[in-house]
Order: sequence, then structure tokens, then C-alpha cells
Amino acid sequence: MHKRKGFTLIELLVVISVIALLMALLLPGLRRVRRQARAVVCQSNLSEWGMILALYTEDNQGRLAGAGGDVLWLLRGSSLSEDDPNRPSVYQDIDAKGIACCPMAVRAGGHGGFGVFASWGGLSYWIEGTSGSTFEAWEITSPLPPFRCSYGFNDCLFSLYFDTSTVPIGARVRRDGLDIFSLRGRAKMPALLDSEGPWVHNLSQHIPPPPGESVRGCCINRHIGHVNGLFLDWSVRKVGLKELWTLKWHAGFDTAGPWTKAGGVQPEDWPRWMRGFKDY
Repeated sequence: MHKRKGFTLIELLVVISVIALLMALLLPGLRRVRRQARAVVCQSNLSEWGMILALYTEDNQGRLAGAGGDVLWLLRGSSLSEDDPNRPSVYQDIDAKGIACCPMAVRAGGHGGFGVFASWGGLSYWIEGTSGSTFEAWEITSPLPPFRCSYGFNDCLFSLYFDTSTVPIGARVRRDGLDIFSLRGRAKMPALLDSEGPWVHNLSQHIPPPPGESVRGCCINRHIGHVNGLFLDWSVRKVGLKELWTLKWHAGFDTAGPWTKAGGVQPEDWPRWMRGFKDY
């Protein structure tokens, strides 16, 4: 008779320990690869929005929507069903479903609230919604149906004060929309970025945020020290969190302000959670 061979308890524990060690070594790398893949999908979404906005401006003599509420309605309008009475025209018949959210922020946040007036196609709308966070989407809750998105427009693009060197403020018509064809340096002018809300406000003199809070909507660590952004030349790229202070938010924005290397900021001036990020 032959004795049946098997694993001893010690051998089994050794195998389990080795497997656990390998998993501990591999999981951080897998998480990083997964986040990088989601960042690529996010950039693809923004490229799609770039095509939509490029077609829109070409059909409107180079002009964007006239106000922040109007461009918000453009975002939301592309997701409504054909029989929805609130549905505005969808430019070039482009269906924007599936590209409204960064894969890192698809669930609604439900933080705070916002309300804005929009005018489109001869109709007026009052839009209400809730804000998101670094890994949560903002959401339009009224009019129904709900609409989620995790990108925000540079609200300077819809302000009378975008370029104070041209037509006097009192003579401007807000709803004409900004003529982007006449702008220089559009590759440095952000249009749409990863954000906690539907609009991103220029950073100007605003100090960097403490951990867990954002500055003006877009200084959020959604993509390992970066956010993704669409610019007015319709290019898409990742933007370092410290780089946000160097972008051309409006025609008169100082890109060498106090929170840039050119403006004299020191590494220790940044909040601790941002000190390891690249300087600009």
C-alpha cells in the first residue's frame, strides 16, 4: 500500500502568503493603469465635445452661445429624447449621450445647488441642479429628466468682461456670444474642463484649496495630479493642477500671477497635498 501525498498545513500557508504578497504588489499598479485608461476615455469625451462646439461655432459665424445658461442647455439638450417637449435643436444631429461624464465621476454628488436662466429657440428655461465633487458628477434636476455631467465650462467665455479692451461694457449685447475666430492664443484658453459644477471660474488671485476642497470648481485631483481640458482651438490635453493658474482664462488674465513660478510662488507656498505636483 502507498501513502497518499498531500499539502501540509505549512505548505498551504506559504502558498497563500506568496499569492497575497503578489496581489499586494500588483494591485497598486493595476489601479494606476485603470485610472490612466479612464483618463484616456475622459479625453475622448472632451474631443467629442470639441467637435460639437466646433460645428456650432461654424454655424454661428464663430460665436459661442450667448450666456452660461444657454451653453448649459446645449449640453443637456443633446441628451433628451425626440418626443421631449423641452428638447432644443441638436446641432448637426450629433448625439452627445455617453460623453457627458468623465469615467472617474459618473454618480451624482448632490452637494449644494445651482439655478440659472436659459433662453433657446424662442423659449425660456429655469434650470436647477446640484453640484458634484472630485469623483462625483453634477446634475440638472429640473426640468426633468435628470442630466448628469462632470465637465464645466469656463464661465469667462460668457461674460461681458472677457475682453475689456474692445466694445465698452454698456454697449455690449450679452447674448451675441463671444467671437472666438477673432481670438489669438486659443490653445491656452480653456473651454471645458473636469469640474465639480457646470462652470469653472477663472482662478485669478484665488489661493489653492485645502485637501478635499476645490478652487472655483476645477482644482480637483481627478487624474493623478491633473484634470483634462478642452481648449478653444478644440485641442484636448491633460492640465497639471498648478498649471491651472497659467491658463488664459480671459483676454486680460495674468498668466504670470502670484501662483506661478514666474510670479514668485515657492514650493512651500502650496498646500501640502499639492507640493508633489509639477510646478509651472
